[in-house]
Amino acid sequence: MTHCNFYIDGQWVEPQEPGTPHPIINPATEESVGTVSMGGKADADRAVMAARRAFDAYSQTTLQYRTEMLQKLQAVFERRYTEMAQAISTEMGAPWSLAYDSQAECGPGHIKATLEAAKDFPFEVKSGQGDLSLEPIGVCVLITPWNWPMNQVVAKLAPALLAGCTVVLKPSEFAPLSAKLVAEYVHEVGYPAGVFNMVYGDGPVVGAALSAHPEVDMVSFTGSTGAGVAVAKAAADTVKRVVQELGGKSPNIIFADSDVDASVARGVKRCFNNTGQSCNAPTRMLVEKSVYQQAVAAAVKAGAQVQVIQPTEKGSGVGPLAMKRQFETVNRFIDIGMHCGARLVLGGPGRPEGFDKGYFVKPTIFADVTNDMPIARQEIFGPVLCMIPFEDEEDAIRIANDTPYGLAAYLSTNDKARARRVAKRLRAGNVSVNASGNEYCNPFGGYKQSGNGREWGRFGLHEFMEYKIVNGL
Repeated sequence: MTHCNFYIDGQWVEPQEPGTPHPIINPATEESVGTVSMGGKADADRAVMAARRAFDAYSQTTLQYRTEMLQKLQAVFERRYTEMAQAISTEMGAPWSLAYDSQAECGPGHIKATLEAAKDFPFEVKSGQGDLSLEPIGVCVLITPWNWPMNQVVAKLAPALLAGCTVVLKPSEFAPLSAKLVAEYVHEVGYPAGVFNMVYGDGPVVGAALSAHPEVDMVSFTGSTGAGVAVAKAAADTVKRVVQELGGKSPNIIFADSDVDASVARGVKRCFNNTGQSCNAPTRMLVEKSVYQQAVAAAVKAGAQVQVIQPTEKGSGVGPLAMKRQFETVNRFIDIGMHCGARLVLGGPGRPEGFDKGYFVKPTIFADVTNDMPIARQEIFGPVLCMIPFEDEEDAIRIANDTPYGLAAYLSTNDKARARRVAKRLRAGNVSVNASGNEYCNPFGGYKQSGNGREWGRFGLHEFMEYKIVNGL
């Protein structure tokens, strides 16, 4: 049984204001594998003040020193890679191949991209007659979710450390094992005490205390839009910077001139990846009417081939949802879809055949969805695909943009001019054409209620910097 404590000022410590320990539940077995210490406002303050004390010295270190330290952190990530994959698979149910090949890889992947971005980053440049410098913003709070734990932790941590900031990480209590390893890695590298701190706790108490703390200069948050609003409100009184990567309900537009069967199969796979627990999942499949029935048949065929597997199994497939709360939410939305006029063509409520425990759900597809239905408006965060027909290009763009979110969008067409035309009009921060994917060097973030600011590569570095112009030297 694992017990996760706090890491503050270079030491592992018990909470000063302990709450009820949070059980770490293996989502495949519904059994406890450990507990997480849950703190309060005093613990948040203790971590922030440790970061504040460390900031003056660490912010004045050389870029060469910070680069070398981050390179050492990358080396520890790579040496203890399998350990990280195992932690992620255990805590949130990712099947082994996904945990090893994709989830754990995000750690060293983001570190490499940050180091590469720093090589030609404009830390100091001339601007007119003045000297423009980019300086670390200060003490940064990193609040991260459970669905892609290393992606979200390291996409924030690597640029913060390289910029010269000190940090307080508040990971999700549902993904504590991977966060505990990050703290171990940082300690092993030998970062000065107070540069990295970690506390566990819930959003309404610890998250709010960190966001509102007057000694915090920035909050970088990834999570639901509702929680992001709460963070922004808590941070507003002290006018600190808030960077948010929030929810999504991403459209996937499939035109008749594409390879329809292949495009649909690809869309189904992307929607169901990580058991649908990705903020940029293409959960609304918009299909041109002339090929709509063909697309529905192709989606059912592709979806029926998706296996539900145990996290310990290798190979492609979807594992359990990460927690009981999510299991109940996804099943509730499936029930809503069945009663709101959509046509259930695959899956449905309840566990798949052969699974009598664990938070496993059936990969589910609804056809004949209209964009005003709840299953098309709200982020379900599970393997549930909504198929919506459209008339023409204008109709597709209208439906795609008719959402409060704007994180990602996908489209398939063999007409390059159409691809450019449509991509330009989609109100989303990341647009994928014909199965292209994003790279660590490119910005990640969204429009509208999907957040503000950008992460990854040099764009992530900019978020942790302040601009200073010095004239007259």
